[in-house]
Amino acid sequence: MRSRSRLASTPVQRDLTEPSRFHDSMNRDALASLSKDDLIALVLAQADVIGKQAAHTEVLTKRIEALEAKLGKPPKTPDNSSVPPSQGQKPNRAERREGKKRKGHPGAFRALSEHSERVVEATAKACPHCAHALKAEDQPAFHAYDNVDLPPIKPVVTRIHRHRGICPCCRRGFSAPPPEGMAPGSPFGPGLSALILHLHITQAISFERLVGLMDEVFGVTIGEGAIANIMARAEAPMIIEAEKIAEEVRSSRVVASDETSARVKGKTWWQWVLLSSTAVYHVIVDTRAASVVADFLQGAVPEVWVADRYAGQNGHALQRQLCLAHLLRDAQYAIDDGDTGFAIPFKVLLLRAMAIGRRRPGLQDSTLKQYRADLDRRLDRLLAEPPKNRSARKLFNAMRRDRDDLFRFITRRDVPYTNNGCERALRPSVIFRKVTGCFRSHWGARLYAATASVIATGKLNGKSALHAIQDIIRRAPVPATP
Repeated sequence: MRSRSRLASTPVQRDLTEPSRFHDSMNRDALASLSKDDLIALVLAQADVIGKQAAHTEVLTKRIEALEAKLGKPPKTPDNSSVPPSQGQKPNRAERREGKKRKGHPGAFRALSEHSERVVEATAKACPHCAHALKAEDQPAFHAYDNVDLPPIKPVVTRIHRHRGICPCCRRGFSAPPPEGMAPGSPFGPGLSALILHLHITQAISFERLVGLMDEVFGVTIGEGAIANIMARAEAPMIIEAEKIAEEVRSSRVVASDETSARVKGKTWWQWVLLSSTAVYHVIVDTRAASVVADFLQGAVPEVWVADRYAGQNGHALQRQLCLAHLLRDAQYAIDDGDTGFAIPFKVLLLRAMAIGRRRPGLQDSTLKQYRADLDRRLDRLLAEPPKNRSARKLFNAMRRDRDDLFRFITRRDVPYTNNGCERALRPSVIFRKVTGCFRSHWGARLYAATASVIATGKLNGKSALHAIQDIIRRAPVPATP
């Protein structure tokens, strides 16, 4: 016991955690001077150090193997993954050969407007050659075109004089009510409010730039605070209308969904879009979890859910239709990774199914059933033997699990074969995020999501963005001051 306590205080024990110093300080004479107990303690300490180094070496070896595996993988691009096109490497355009002329194409002309505010008859007063006086009947029309211009833009200011008095009959006081849509309070009417909301939401024009635009183009003097107040007053009616849109989507038999990132007060949130054939609903929340969809559905269970393979999009309907466009990119990645046994024929099969989907409106139900059976047989043959390539095998295993979710659209005419509708619905929001950076308040994010729902749903019903906003703003009750 006494020798072990001496060993604990010797430099030898302190050097055990540093192998290089241990080898430098220890020699044969030093080892020979140690007792048996000291040698046992030394060996045990050395074995402990070797064990820790072996474990650390194993961790590093696995990291090296993982990094080497990544070095051999093809890069992620918009063609073989979900990388957005804006992040892809765009190739340089090939130089044109000198001396080679491009073939011309038939000329195109702007169609004449159906309605014109005024018509100008351009006639010559005299012959430009001999100065002979000419009449209108001497020169028939030979060319008609439109000149489109804008008149000077200026606001229409309506001054309201309210009157009050005492009724000569009952001798009680009264005051005239304000004109409809012109209640006292904010001087900015619904038309101007709708335009400001439209320019901010759809054109991503900031408050500061809106101030200059309204002054220079429309002749309206307005401050950033007034613009913020207009936005705040629009939040309630927009959210009420968005809830109606949500109920319409919720009650649909087929629902598609997708999500993209959003920035709210400097933090990463998520913008979800859920749509049917008649309505589009947007919501911005602080999570990407499946609970967002569950909260939206409120217990409703659609027949078919159209989405990509993200786990949060699964399990919300009786059946699921996978987006074939996403699967095409996954197959292309496996091809880029060198697979030739599964990915190529699987990509051909997907393209065949999509071609049938494009022809679906002109095909009979019996024909579509035959096509579905043929696609299933082809898929069975592809899934008979797993590929050796790692990327292809990962896709292969996923398709074995989700094989029933590939071709539901063939026999269900109301189911799309891609999730492109959701991606198109999210594209304006992605542009807005890139231009503005983020939402500075939670209510701003709520207003944007509700207004995006109103605009996208209005577009499905043939309304422009401005008209869709105007319809809501004009119907909203205006808070009046006594």
